[in-house]
Amino acid sequence: MSELRSTLNRFYREYDFQKRLRHDPIEIPHRYRHPRDMEVAGFLASSFAYGKVGLFKPVVEKILSAMGKNPADFLQQFSLSKHARLFHGIGYRFNRNEDILCLIYILHAVLRKEGSLGGAFMKNYRDEDENIGNALSGMVNGFLSINTAKVYGQNVRPAGLMQFFPSPAGGSTCKRQNLFLRWMVRDRDIDLGIWKGIPKSKLVIPLDTHIMKISQCLGFTGRRSAEWKTAVEITESLKRFDPKDPLKYDFALCHHGISGLCKGISGDGCRKCAFGEHRMTY
Repeated sequence: MSELRSTLNRFYREYDFQKRLRHDPIEIPHRYRHPRDMEVAGFLASSFAYGKVGLFKPVVEKILSAMGKNPADFLQQFSLSKHARLFHGIGYRFNRNEDILCLIYILHAVLRKEGSLGGAFMKNYRDEDENIGNALSGMVNGFLSINTAKVYGQNVRPAGLMQFFPSPAGGSTCKRQNLFLRWMVRDRDIDLGIWKGIPKSKLVIPLDTHIMKISQCLGFTGRRSAEWKTAVEITESLKRFDPKDPLKYDFALCHHGISGLCKGISGDGCRKCAFGEHRMTY
C-alpha cells in the first residue's frame, strides 16, 4: 500500500492539469467569472458529459451561447413563450429538443425558488451524513418536483428528461452529478471551489468506465457492477491515501484511462503503466 500511495501522490503532483483542461468539460465553466454563472455553465456541461467531449461540447456551447454572457440572469428571466425559439432544433443522443427545453425550464424554476443551484443543494445537505448522497438525492427530487406541463403539454418525465437526473436513491453511479459537485466543492487544481461549507471528504468519485477499470486493477473495489455503492467503495479506498481530499486523484486517474494506457486487465502492458503492478489488497 505504501508503494501505491507513493505512486499515486507522485502521479498527482506531476500531472499537467492545465494541459488537460482543454480536453475536459470543466473548461466551459472556467470561461465565466461570476459564481452563479459558473455553476449554471458547470451543471449544463456535466449534464451532457456522456460520449466524446468533441460531440457534447458543441451542444453545451450552443445552449450557453443562446443564454448570452450571464446564463444565471438569463435563466432567472427565462420565458417559454419568449425564449423557446432560441433552443429550437438542439438535441443530443438520448435527449430530444423538448427534453433539453424542459431541462432549461427546470433550472429556471429552481433558480427562481432557491436563488442558486448551490442553494438548492445546501437545502438538503447535512454535516452528519457520510457523504453527499442524501443531499444529491434531495436536490434531484426537488428538480423532478417541477411541473413539466408547460413544456410537454402534460406533467410527464420522459426518458430523455430523466436521463439528466439520475439519483443515488435509485442506485445510479450519478457520474455526471458527482463530476459537477467535484467542480463546485474542490478548490484545488482545476476545480472551481465556489461552494463553501462542504468538506472535500464528503464527495463521491464520478465513476465512469475508465475509473472502474483502473479501480478494479488496483484493488480499489471488489464490485463488478457500476453503481452508487461501487462509487462510494472506490472513494473510501482513495481515502486511505488522502482522507481529506480523496477525489484529488480523480482527474489524473480518469484521463490516464482515457489515454488508453490502462487496458483494464493485468498483463505485460502493466509494465508500461504509471502504476505498474501495484495493487492494494481490498
